[in-house]
Amino acid sequence: MATAQTIHLSPAAHPGIFSVPASDTTTEVGITEASARVASEILQDDLERHHVFFNDSGFHNHTVHHILSIYALGASPEEIRAAYERDKAYQREAIPVDEAVVASLADSGRFLELLGRQKHYSNFLRFFQKRIERDGVEGVLKEFLFKGGEDEVARAMLGRLFGGLVHPFIHLGFAIEFEQPAIVAEALAQTAVHEDWTGPMFFWPAEERAGGVGRRGEKSMLEILDEIRKDEKLAKSVRWEDGNKMRDGVLARAGEEMLKYAAEYTVSAEQLEEKVAEMINTVVYYTGAAQRPSKQIKFDFFYLHSLNSSIFFSKIISLPFLDTKTKLRLLEWKGRLDLMLYVSRGTPELYLDEITKYPTSHSWETIFAYCNRLPEDDGHLAKLVRALANGERACRPFENQRGWPVRGDMWLRIANMGRSSNIVQLFSIHGWLMGSTLAMDSTSDHDHHALWVRSTGFEEAWREFDGRTKL
Repeated sequence: MATAQTIHLSPAAHPGIFSVPASDTTTEVGITEASARVASEILQDDLERHHVFFNDSGFHNHTVHHILSIYALGASPEEIRAAYERDKAYQREAIPVDEAVVASLADSGRFLELLGRQKHYSNFLRFFQKRIERDGVEGVLKEFLFKGGEDEVARAMLGRLFGGLVHPFIHLGFAIEFEQPAIVAEALAQTAVHEDWTGPMFFWPAEERAGGVGRRGEKSMLEILDEIRKDEKLAKSVRWEDGNKMRDGVLARAGEEMLKYAAEYTVSAEQLEEKVAEMINTVVYYTGAAQRPSKQIKFDFFYLHSLNSSIFFSKIISLPFLDTKTKLRLLEWKGRLDLMLYVSRGTPELYLDEITKYPTSHSWETIFAYCNRLPEDDGHLAKLVRALANGERACRPFENQRGWPVRGDMWLRIANMGRSSNIVQLFSIHGWLMGSTLAMDSTSDHDHHALWVRSTGFEEAWREFDGRTKL
């Protein structure tokens, strides 16, 4: 049984938003009891042994994201163990718990005082484990995140949830998706030790300018994106040398403009399901189309986080314990951050034909298998592919009604874009024979280049990558 201190996965009880069902053959493809046992064991080890950051610079431990993603994509127990062996090799040991500090966190003043301090992650983790044991997951989430903007603790925590390139939100998304209270505690502790400039500088001011939460959205996210591209001051607000390109670029040089466009993205209750699909479609579009036609195919590392976090809204909007206002606020904040993140990477040109003309050489099943085996990936590719597969399903009901850019087989085309034209060794995975030319244009040239481009709108970001091969 999954508890605040114990991780327990079950294929029947915890299949996730998108997962590969177990095969009825002897090959045991898909999520199985064996893979669930190994994943549970590994995630328990990570929970007890490791810090949320693997270094002093705040680089995130992605073990939970990685293991749950490949588990859902049908990784075998051996593949799950191999992924963890790679991941844990560079993790930082957990800092011992100070029970006196844990007890002091019951005081809201002390809680607020210790927010943002990485060294207290273990203390926050123990605190949230105890609170979940006492009040349950729903009660704790309502108290510490979703109480509303008037509560000082919830306000400070909600801003941090979207900090750190949405890593706390992604962590919470996995926890909710797979119904694991212990991972909820991890996510809340991770949220607590992040800095919160996004809240006071962006989310709360944008919400105020929008007139509160839940106003009917008159413009689509794509229309707002097009307006942003035409606003020269905003579109050119970021410089290559900016450290934090959202804070020190977008908000520092064009904060008023960014807030104006962000406030135009609103969602009413009757729009909720459609706006989730629209958000997914838009971030998939700009992640896939933000290419440099003269260079090899690469996805932007920062845009991946907008795409990879989109999947969890398919679960969030169905949660019975969340009130409608909370669901609307979460989606509005996500969409606004997506818009700012697009600008922060240099407002790149978007080439839809890079997607529409890309061959669908490989099936979803072959791509899933590749993700489960890629030794250089820490889970970002598996998250990307799973979010694409979910996006195809979420957007399908609206495909004939809305002129969204990503439709039909373009989801599979983008998944194929993740593959490289490099020659790799012929091998077989779960009985799927994968040929000697796996087209993984963004990830399998890892012997020579990075898996991802970072800040795709800047010429400097592309200097390390080769020109595109002409056939």
